[in-house]
Amino acid sequence: MARDIRYYFGQRIRDLREQQGLSQEGLGMKSKLHRTYIGSIERGEQNVSIVNIQKIARALNVSLAEIFKVFR
Repeated sequence: MARDIRYYFGQRIRDLREQQGLSQEGLGMKSKLHRTYIGSIERGEQNVSIVNIQKIARALNVSLAEIFKVFR
């Protein structure tokens, strides 16, 4: 079964989070999103809204372009 974009997006978020030494709970607190929601994003289970992508980018202190860098 081919993986879809949600899987790769989730992996990107996990990589960026781990590079900063943040737990899912820590990223959730910084982004004002629940830690279980962060986990479901990282597992590729969520179709994330652009508003929540922006919250995550701000919490990680990266640009939206950096979040989507893997997709080029």
